[in-house]
Amino acid sequence: MIEILGAAATALLRRLDAEDAHRLTIGALRLLPKGAPAPDDPRLATKAFGLDFPNPLGLAAGFDKNAQVFDATLALGFGFVEVGTLTPLPQPGNARPRAFRLNEDRAVINRYGFNNDGHAPALRRLAARPPRGIVGVNVGANKNAADRIEDYVAGVRAFKDAADYFTINVSSPNTPGLRDLQEPQALNQLLARLNEARARAPSRRPMLLKIAPDLTLAQLDGIVRVAREARIDGMIVANTTITRPGSLRSKLAGEAGGLSGEPLFALSTQRLAQVFLRVEGQFPLIGVGGIDGPQAAFAKLEAGATLLQLYSALVYEGPALIARIKAGLVARLAGENRPLDAVIGRNAQYLAQG
Repeated sequence: MIEILGAAATALLRRLDAEDAHRLTIGALRLLPKGAPAPDDPRLATKAFGLDFPNPLGLAAGFDKNAQVFDATLALGFGFVEVGTLTPLPQPGNARPRAFRLNEDRAVINRYGFNNDGHAPALRRLAARPPRGIVGVNVGANKNAADRIEDYVAGVRAFKDAADYFTINVSSPNTPGLRDLQEPQALNQLLARLNEARARAPSRRPMLLKIAPDLTLAQLDGIVRVAREARIDGMIVANTTITRPGSLRSKLAGEAGGLSGEPLFALSTQRLAQVFLRVEGQFPLIGVGGIDGPQAAFAKLEAGATLLQLYSALVYEGPALIARIKAGLVARLAGENRPLDAVIGRNAQYLAQG
């Protein structure tokens, strides 16, 4: 679904089915020589949940589902990448077609359903990687699992030595009933069991919770309360949305699945600001949803994000977007003569109102 091969290749791949283009892109990235990215401007360096990031811009989960190209994507200039979502057992996901480009709206709808090859092959690749760059592992549950919470625990156990951080994905709209784990009672049980699993590991990896944007304020209050009580290390706001803004123009807007890209920006940024105000500095946030340039990236920082993630915009902008966003952030910080951490959350009160 993402075409990271330059402007010409991006245009060519967009003529293909979205999933076929994604598969070809992964294959091409696997063939690229592994190299280190160019050094980042020191003004972009930041720290979160005990890790040092060369820049705050990350690649969201969903692209490198099977941990095949994390070295190649780090070499493109991301400050960190997140692989997955990975489930204990392989699963094919939902029937095709299951990914759609909404070109008129610069958006994507997907209903993949956690299609992946399972823990084992991803773990082999991650365990063999050199200690270079930050790679997070996004874990989920198999669709037909008898105990979904145990699937998340299995993910933490499996990748305890291979992941720099974990993301607990309870917010995908494409696995029936998965979002029920965001309800306070279920979430409390999930995080308690995950904390027990981490306590038994030789080293404690940061654990983040990824939530949906389709939450009421009352639901958000409950999630943040449980997350704070469980002393998680961070939250990712937000996953794709099942809502459909009335402004969508594409004839594919009615397809079932999660909507991402430009139309998600306003909703996800409002939710980010609302979470930031409720967290009260207890842990950092990753802002994701509709970041398509420096202005959107900076707005996420102002809403409360310490780190950023993107995915869908690369379908339309290609890999040049990464350097453009970083250059734009540096220019803005230099123009204001402020460090990065000085802008985090400064407009949250306003942006939380929508």
